[in-house]
Amino acid sequence: MEIKYTLTEEDYLKFNLFHIKNSDTAAKSLKMQRFITPFVYIVLAFVFSKMMDVPLLYTLIPFAIVGVLWIIFYPKYFYRVVVRQTKKMIKEGKNEGLLGSHTMFLNDEGIRDTNATGETKVNWSGILHLKEDHDNLYVYNSSVSAYILPKRELGNHEEFKKYIHTKLSE
Repeated sequence: MEIKYTLTEEDYLKFNLFHIKNSDTAAKSLKMQRFITPFVYIVLAFVFSKMMDVPLLYTLIPFAIVGVLWIIFYPKYFYRVVVRQTKKMIKEGKNEGLLGSHTMFLNDEGIRDTNATGETKVNWSGILHLKEDHDNLYVYNSSVSAYILPKRELGNHEEFKKYIHTKLSE
């Protein structure tokens, strides 16, 4: 099977967001950052109350409001930072091999992906799993990287998914 596709910056950004949103490690990190910070705010309210010799309620209310706002809005901020950092990294170096035109060959041995700067190969035993979102299929070859296949480039992505699943179950 041969598949020609073009990988855009948008596709790569979607992969990074998908991966972060589906990673146990990232979820734990987000949860810690989301809930530890408001706890620190509450502690600061107690400290400022004692240091400034004011009633606790005067310091607790503003810090509690900021803490609640943090809990509500932090995930959006977190994911926005992921996108911004990914864009910076893409612009940082040469990424001709990452973005642009690709040709993927699938056979009994595995996957070979070629682009303007070279090729990568992986045996079927090196493919961990297939995941997808609304726009892309992700063929994971490690816990942090995957072949990104835009569904818009695949005629029948269901046929592709069946093929991958049969190879992974062999």
